[in-house]
Amino acid sequence: MSLQDRETANVGAGLWKGTGMWAWILFRISGLVLAFYLFVHIGVISQGRASGAHTLNRIFTTFDKPLFVFLDLMLVAAVLYHALNGVRILLMDLGVGIRSHKTVFWVLMTIAAVLLGVFVTVAFPYIF
Repeated sequence: MSLQDRETANVGAGLWKGTGMWAWILFRISGLVLAFYLFVHIGVISQGRASGAHTLNRIFTTFDKPLFVFLDLMLVAAVLYHALNGVRILLMDLGVGIRSHKTVFWVLMTIAAVLLGVFVTVAFPYIF
């Protein structure tokens, strides 16, 4: 089998196994999560402002519960992933790291994990 035959024989095969495809899917999911959060955030703040200071204080007290702190942790994870994967895409658009995009992806995800670890360290007392 020639080199060209090998390159075209499995076009599309194993597509879901590639790092790039999972990065793409998670990028879209994190974008949807962030857009949903934006609308919820605007709604909650608007309702709190319209209902007065007492209602806003009650809402903020609710958000101090461990479940909501955990959801904040998930929000930070989505923001870090989306932002750093966006940096990777920008670098690739500029022609930087195209041949080593998997390495760039994993380096940026390691940075995201470290930053998330810092956030967890700070948020841990509020969760438990």
